[in-house]
Amino acid sequence: MRSRPDASPDFAAARTRMVEDQLMARGIRDPRVLQAFANVPRHRFVEEGLWPKAYGDHALPIGHGQTISQPYMVALMSEALALDGSEKVLEIGTGSGYQAAILAELADRVFTVERMGALATGAKAILDGLGYQNVILRVADGSIGWKEFAPFDRIIVTAGAPDVPRSLLDQLRANGLFVILIGDRSSQRLIRVYREPGGDRVEEICLCAFVPLVGREGWADAERYPGGET
Repeated sequence: MRSRPDASPDFAAARTRMVEDQLMARGIRDPRVLQAFANVPRHRFVEEGLWPKAYGDHALPIGHGQTISQPYMVALMSEALALDGSEKVLEIGTGSGYQAAILAELADRVFTVERMGALATGAKAILDGLGYQNVILRVADGSIGWKEFAPFDRIIVTAGAPDVPRSLLDQLRANGLFVILIGDRSSQRLIRVYREPGGDRVEEICLCAFVPLVGREGWADAERYPGGET
């Protein structure tokens, strides 16, 4: 089940402006992605005091040193997954739950992993409140994936990693796509990995800076380097 578009005229207008000025104007073209952003009430994924800023062209804090990413970056990563609605997707880094909601609009099933229990609890409450029934959330080390439900058609990691985690790559099906940020703690490259019969092919999309991926196959000491998303 997908969410119902938010009925508030003010927020509906803000979402329309966001889609037109931040996404379409910067080259996001997939009509399903654009419709997902028009549907999902982004303001619900931040604290109420930040609602007036929820549709701005920037990341926002969600507590615990984490952020809800800039709308354009969420759209860019979502479009890079090339979803047609039939896929089983693994998301690493649930955070606020906003990216999971966008994926729920675009894919058949979304498995999302968050290492911070407090963030996971908040995200689940929002996703449940919006009526998403195709999102399954787990609190665990996302850097090693969710082997029980592998293989996945698509994998997306919404944090910066030192390299592509081997455990995650092993959970991607043949001809699947993997979107991840690779680099150091302060800056990364957004890449798309194509799992092809002749070997994995890597495409670089852009430079960016996200919070670090913490875990066995991520940054073990990332709590000391909280970072941010730009």
